Amino acid sequence: MKVSILFTENVLAHPCIVFRRQCQVNYHARCYHLSPLTAISVMYNVTKTQGPKALWKGMGSTFVVQGVTLGTEGIISECTPLPRELSHKWNPKQVVGHLVLKGLTYVVAMPFYSASLIETVQSEIIRDNPGILDCVKEGIGRIMGMGVPHSKRLLPLWNLVFPTVLHGILHYVISSSVQRLVLYLLRRRNNGSPKHSSPDSQADAVQSMLDAYFPELMASFAASLCADVLLFPLETVLHRLHIQGTRTIIDNTDLGFEVLPINTQYEGMRDCINVIRREEGTMGFYKGFGSIVVQYSLHAAVLQITKMIYSTLLRNA
Repeated sequence: MKVSILFTENVLAHPCIVFRRQCQVNYHARCYHLSPLTAISVMYNVTKTQGPKALWKGMGSTFVVQGVTLGTEGIISECTPLPRELSHKWNPKQVVGHLVLKGLTYVVAMPFYSASLIETVQSEIIRDNPGILDCVKEGIGRIMGMGVPHSKRLLPLWNLVFPTVLHGILHYVISSSVQRLVLYLLRRRNNGSPKHSSPDSQADAVQSMLDAYFPELMASFAASLCADVLLFPLETVLHRLHIQGTRTIIDNTDLGFEVLPINTQYEGMRDCINVIRREEGTMGFYKGFGSIVVQYSLHAAVLQITKMIYSTLLRNA
């Protein structure tokens, strides 16, 4: 059951993430793709023009960033008193320490996140075939000021710390809170519903697995959806700041047939917010929102199919 969800989150949803990020950084775009229908149409055009791999680019680097994040969190928690997990009897001091650990982790992973972001939005037409560890090389190069040449508009990493940590902490707090709430409500409802009684041990095993894992999967789905939707405007700002000055060329998200350079000149987070509001309107913060609808629709479909499979196994057991 968990394998299918991991596949959905990291493989099946990746084209939606690629297109969403391209829309977010495309300040040229006239079409904002607030509807999933327009998003699907242009995603089809990109695939038709450049081949299927155009929307799966950068997938390896996203795994690298996840690995760096998990490894950094583990190392920091082992070397410091900062708690990696919160116990049921947590206190404010533990919560603060836990969030500090998360913040430090996001800071360490930040240059690799920037490199991964570039890989996911760079047009397949002009990019070389990067290796899976190029994300690490580019991330270290960003720290050292070496590697791929950047323009003078490139923001220093210290300018990216606040928006990166802010987005990461808020995403974690929102998703954790929603997950706990939904899990509590689902388990409370399940405890009040009649249990399946069967002498068949196989049926009991299937039912136990369904009762144990499905509420967690539903809670995780709701948590990710709420956090991504609520923080979409902040994510748009964050991605534009990360991509600025990197000489990245993206696909034209209006049509899907051409390429466009990214030549923004934001001075920081506040300036980026003001410029987007002034030149693109409030909806400019939601460019590519239709792709998030597609992404979570696919996720919901996989959840439903998974539940149907286990329910069928339960009836036939």
